[in-house]
Amino acid sequence: MKLVGTMRALTRAALFVTLLFALGACSTLAPKLEAPRLTVVDVAMTSGDMFNQNFVVHLNVQNPNDRELPIKGIDYKLFLQGDSFAEGVSTAPFVVPAQGEKEFDLTVRTNFVSSLGRLLTRLNGKKSVEYVIEGQVLLSSGMLRKIPFRETGSVDLDTKL
Repeated sequence: MKLVGTMRALTRAALFVTLLFALGACSTLAPKLEAPRLTVVDVAMTSGDMFNQNFVVHLNVQNPNDRELPIKGIDYKLFLQGDSFAEGVSTAPFVVPAQGEKEFDLTVRTNFVSSLGRLLTRLNGKKSVEYVIEGQVLLSSGMLRKIPFRETGSVDLDTKL
């Protein structure tokens, strides 16, 4: 009876170790993808009233990887002058070629009181606006489905807004 219990314990231990090795092998097979680089190219107000404004944020995505990125969406947060400006999920799919780039538009909606008003106060006559865009690129295929990113930069207001 004691021998049967010992055999079961050894079998469970062997299965557990085998499972750990299998999981480790799977993690080495997953591609090591670098985060794509996102750059704000242009920001344009498309409509607005006293309470809500709609903007199109034109972005460039650069893929530093040796394989294409089939993007099904981007979960993002956009900060302007250090203040939260917009967040959401783009759902328009597109493909960024390997070692290539692609431009696309994000439509964002803001509230004057909470976003645009604070931005205008912080700009105080400046000719450019500093931005941070962060989030996750959502892939439509592959073992890795989310790639986090965080990029910073500035947009010239004379030509962009």
